[in-house]
Parts: sequence; structure tokens; C-alpha cells
Amino acid sequence: MASIARVPLAVETRAPGGETNAYAIGERGGVLLDPAARSPGLDSLADAREVAHVLVTHTHPDHVGSVAEYASHTDATAWAHADHRDRFVHATGIEPDRVFEDGTELGAGNGDLTVLETPGHAPDHVSLATEEGILVGDLAVATGSVAITAGEGHVGNYLDSLRQLREMSPEKLFPAHGSVIDDPDETLKRLIEHRLEREQRVLAAVRDGARDLGAITDAAYEKDVSSVRDLAEGTVAAHIEQLARDGEVTWNGERAEPV
Repeated sequence: MASIARVPLAVETRAPGGETNAYAIGERGGVLLDPAARSPGLDSLADAREVAHVLVTHTHPDHVGSVAEYASHTDATAWAHADHRDRFVHATGIEPDRVFEDGTELGAGNGDLTVLETPGHAPDHVSLATEEGILVGDLAVATGSVAITAGEGHVGNYLDSLRQLREMSPEKLFPAHGSVIDDPDETLKRLIEHRLEREQRVLAAVRDGARDLGAITDAAYEKDVSSVRDLAEGTVAAHIEQLARDGEVTWNGERAEPV
């Protein structure tokens, strides 16, 4: 088995709880995933397991904070996405030793892992499939939802990634934020339905006469989103972009019209 160990790390993040999970996969010579910050606990785990590879699910700031330190501390191979090498360098400050792509297999001591392309939350987002389950980064969370915001996010790709994982029927999901997910099918179904419901609310808002981003956001959310207004508007903008790709609306970045 891959022997997956989780270490929550306090970081600056918009995710509830203020932590990002780092993972060590494999008992010896394995992988350190998403080392967002340095901690004594993660130091001990990385040393005990003689980590040989360091990589991230994606290069958002709350995932990459100590990639350079742990690559140096463990003398591990630093990996980057082959199509997004520049993003990795910009985010981590180091050049990768090697690059991965969809289907790349990495040794993880007592169990291998396979890279899965799972874009949507970010263009460079990947997940890692192991015998114990799938490490999903910001693709899924046990409670709540994942932010898919215009610029970095792509709703269509995100839904495709969720469906891809659901078809794989994993035993568990290991997310970057929050607890391990023991009911993958139900969680992935919930996240898909949530995103489709939000899409329909955005479309209904446009069809009912809302035109600018602020008005559409107000109509698309039933709850008060004033404390997370930027994320709400970013999410709505991502949905409008998807609706425009699907031919349901037109959108010039400022004004939406129904088709």
C-alpha cells in the first residue's frame, strides 16, 4: 500500500480552517505533496520516510510555500507540470529537476502513484492516484464547495475532472483542505450537482434581466456573500464564461445577454 500520511499546515489561505494538507506517500523513497509550509512534524515525516520526490497538485500560493526548502532539505527530485513549468518556477523560485504529464508514474516506496490531469480549479491542477485512493488537491472537499473563479478556473474542465474521478470509483479522496473523504462517490456527486445548480441560477439571472457581474451575483446567491464578495463574483464570472462557451449567453467581460 502507498501508506499516505497527512500533515495539516497553517498557511494564508481562503480555505476554511486556514490550513493546507501536505501528504507523504510511501514508507521509503516516496513523495512529498503540497508542502505549503515548514513544520517540525513535516520535517520528521520527510526525514523518516526518506522522501525522494517533491511535487504540488497546482501552483496556487497556499500549496507551494516550502517546496524549495523541502527539495533542498531532503535532496529530493522537484517535479513540475510539463505544460506549466514557468508557473512552477514563478511560484516556487526554483527550477524543476523533472516534469510530469498525465499518466506519469512515480515510485512511492511501497506503492506507486500515477499523475492524473484534473484541471478546472487551476489550469495546472493534477491529482495522484494510488492504491489507497486519490490525492485530489483542491478538486474536492468533504464539506462545502471548491472555488472556481474566472481567470484561473474553468467550470467545464472542473466538471469533467470530477466526473473522471467518479468513474474511477476510488476508495478514498485525500484533499488539500479538510478531512479525508470516505464517501468519494457521494462527495463528487454533490460537488457536480452544486456546480450545475449554480450554473442554472446564473443563467436564470441573466434571462431575468441581470446584465452586469454585480447584479448577476446578487441574483445567483440566496445567502449574504458580502464577506466573500470577490470569490462570489469570480465564481459567477467563471460560470458566465462557461455559459458563453456553451452558447447560452453572450459575454464581453462586462455585460451578459441571453441568447
